[in-house]
Amino acid sequence: MSEETVPQQGGGPAGQPKGLLQQMEELMAALNADLSALDADLQSAGGPGRALAEEGE
Repeated sequence: MSEETVPQQGGGPAGQPKGLLQQMEELMAALNADLSALDADLQSAGGPGRALAEEGE
Protein backbone atom coordinates (compact mmCIF):
# COMPACT_ATOMS: atom_id res chain seq x y z
CA MET A 1 0.00 0.00 0.00
CA SER A 2 1.06 3.61 -0.49
CA GLU A 3 -0.02 4.88 2.92
CA GLU A 4 2.58 6.87 4.80
CA THR A 5 3.57 5.73 8.24
CA VAL A 6 3.27 8.28 11.01
CA PRO A 7 6.33 8.36 13.25
CA GLN A 8 5.58 7.70 16.88
CA GLN A 9 6.11 10.76 19.02
CA GLY A 10 5.80 9.12 22.39
CA GLY A 11 7.95 6.63 24.21
CA GLY A 12 6.66 3.58 25.99
CA PRO A 13 3.50 1.50 25.59
CA ALA A 14 1.21 4.56 25.34
CA GLY A 15 3.01 5.77 22.18
CA GLN A 16 0.88 3.84 19.66
CA PRO A 17 -2.61 4.86 20.89
CA LYS A 18 -1.48 8.46 21.25
CA GLY A 19 -0.15 8.40 17.70
CA LEU A 20 -3.45 7.02 16.38
CA LEU A 21 -5.45 9.58 18.33
CA GLN A 22 -3.28 12.42 17.04
CA GLN A 23 -3.60 11.14 13.47
CA MET A 24 -7.39 10.93 13.87
CA GLU A 25 -7.52 14.51 15.21
CA GLU A 26 -5.47 15.76 12.27
CA LEU A 27 -7.75 13.99 9.79
CA MET A 28 -10.84 15.45 11.48
CA ALA A 29 -9.31 18.95 11.41
CA ALA A 30 -8.51 18.58 7.71
CA LEU A 31 -12.03 17.34 6.98
CA ASN A 32 -13.50 20.22 8.95
CA ALA A 33 -11.41 22.73 7.00
CA ASP A 34 -12.48 21.14 3.69
CA LEU A 35 -16.15 21.26 4.69
CA SER A 36 -15.83 24.90 5.79
CA ALA A 37 -14.26 25.81 2.45
CA LEU A 38 -16.99 23.94 0.58
CA ASP A 39 -19.67 25.69 2.62
CA ALA A 40 -18.12 29.08 1.86
CA ASP A 41 -17.98 28.22 -1.85
CA LEU A 42 -21.62 27.16 -1.88
CA GLN A 43 -22.76 30.27 -0.02
CA SER A 44 -20.83 32.58 -2.33
CA ALA A 45 -22.26 30.80 -5.38
CA GLY A 46 -25.79 31.45 -4.14
CA GLY A 47 -27.41 29.03 -6.55
CA PRO A 48 -31.16 28.98 -7.22
CA GLY A 49 -31.72 26.11 -4.78
CA ARG A 50 -30.43 28.22 -1.94
CA ALA A 51 -32.63 31.20 -2.85
CA LEU A 52 -35.72 28.99 -2.99
CA ALA A 53 -34.94 27.51 0.41
CA GLU A 54 -34.60 30.98 1.94
CA GLU A 55 -37.89 32.18 0.40
CA GLY A 56 -39.75 29.21 1.85
CA GLU A 57 -38.96 30.16 5.44
